[in-house]
Amino acid sequence: MSPTSPSASRRARIAGATTVIAALVAVTVPAATASAAPAGRDAAIAQARANVARNAGVFGFGDGQDLVLKDVVLDDDGSSHVRFDRTYQGLPVVGGDLVVHQDARGRLKDSTRAAAHDPAVTSTSPAVAPQTTAGKAIASAPGVHDAVSTPELVVWAADGTPRLAWRTTVAGTGEHGQPAGRIVVTDATTGDEIEAYDKEHQASGTGHSEYTGDVTVDTTPAAGGYTLTDPVRGHVTKDAHNAAADTITAASGTPFTSTTNVWGDGKKFSTDRSTAAVDAHANTAWTYDYYKKTFGRNGIKNDGKGATVFVHVGTNWDNAQWSDDCFCMMTGDGNGSTDPEQVDLDTMGHEMTHGVTSATANLRYSGESGGLNESTSDIFGTMVEWFANNKFDTPDYLFSDQSTPPWLRRFDKPSLDGKSADCWSATVGKLNVHYSSGVGNHWFYLASEGSGSKTINGVTYNSPTCNGSKVTGVGNQKIARIWYRALTVYMTSTTNYKGARTASLNAASDLYGLNSPEYKTVAAAWSAVKVN
Repeated sequence: MSPTSPSASRRARIAGATTVIAALVAVTVPAATASAAPAGRDAAIAQARANVARNAGVFGFGDGQDLVLKDVVLDDDGSSHVRFDRTYQGLPVVGGDLVVHQDARGRLKDSTRAAAHDPAVTSTSPAVAPQTTAGKAIASAPGVHDAVSTPELVVWAADGTPRLAWRTTVAGTGEHGQPAGRIVVTDATTGDEIEAYDKEHQASGTGHSEYTGDVTVDTTPAAGGYTLTDPVRGHVTKDAHNAAADTITAASGTPFTSTTNVWGDGKKFSTDRSTAAVDAHANTAWTYDYYKKTFGRNGIKNDGKGATVFVHVGTNWDNAQWSDDCFCMMTGDGNGSTDPEQVDLDTMGHEMTHGVTSATANLRYSGESGGLNESTSDIFGTMVEWFANNKFDTPDYLFSDQSTPPWLRRFDKPSLDGKSADCWSATVGKLNVHYSSGVGNHWFYLASEGSGSKTINGVTYNSPTCNGSKVTGVGNQKIARIWYRALTVYMTSTTNYKGARTASLNAASDLYGLNSPEYKTVAAAWSAVKVN
């Protein structure tokens, strides 16, 4: 479906009142420890609220503020880590999120805060009209078709200095009908643009897959046959029938069905539409199982609910992406000539990890935090591939090598793609988030495998360091555990690379001990990419 001309359909949607306040919904998820009783979780939340109130100076918590629960992690020793977003005078505080770390008795151990300390502003009445910021936002997103601009009044404090701002979401479709958009933040007093960034995060029967050989797929009996609905993990795989992605909801499309419970033909650029569905269905299951078996995480949002997975989205769309709006994964058919369907294992794991990040640290998709967001998806997408250990898709440190041969990004020396950063610099946050992610990817490789030349599963890597040091890795399983705990316990929406170093060192200390070999390797690998 071809998108409509932007000039014919761009428009601004403005709320009736001058002040637009977003309704924040508390995200309640089960604790990480499966055996923990609900009472323990509820007590941790109550204790965390009390600890913030008792330590108002530490948290910058004062009049007009409120805490909105986002996530809870309970450790086996009874410690808890309770994550809150903040509001001020009912307005969301961008960069105001915090984590309360408590011991088994509920006493405050430590805190992790995003950039904002005290988010108070002198006035919550904007001098700039929403119509003005809505129009400017649309003008700043020329590649978004059928654009709708929605301004929302917020307290913007992502740089630590609170100011009243309009956060305007421009939503529409991209060139191939995929969801596309921009977030434009404008000072509500002066009208100056503060920042702008992309809205969308650009990932049992017998299945004959495109990428992973013959696989078992969990299906559900239906009238006259079976559907690609996973009764264990809860996800369903559907044919989008090449519909424009902005029209897709969780109820869209049609589930794949079979009378024989045999799916696909195993060919690249297959004319059998269920072939792509086999890969998507199986790889979603592998991603779910990786998080469940490795970290005890029960689904993307840790609430036991499965996602909806769409294949054949758009026309010649050579991409894939996760959407929080429909809690769904969308994959395209490739470019129609050299790149086939975007349903390979690490790509699927990558995109669904965006959902995990959104449900936890919610790393902002801008600047260094945006690079960390992308790096997190690259890291865990790769770890899903190592978890599956499929002989047709051998585990490696080459991201998206199956659907974008020879690879889209690589970990040992990210700059080999001609765009990604190997080392941190003061300007790395100005890069596209897919390229600033190279710093995190390089760190992960060095901490996992070490520096220098090495051949792994038939692939030769040669990873340099940025400071001339030599790093000895401790294995990707340990480093992935450290990164997951850093993400879910210590990172916040505005974490940058320096903050990621601190978060991962805290996580390494928790898991392996202060000054353990793992702790020292994490530190050495960060120094090796010039994050000190």
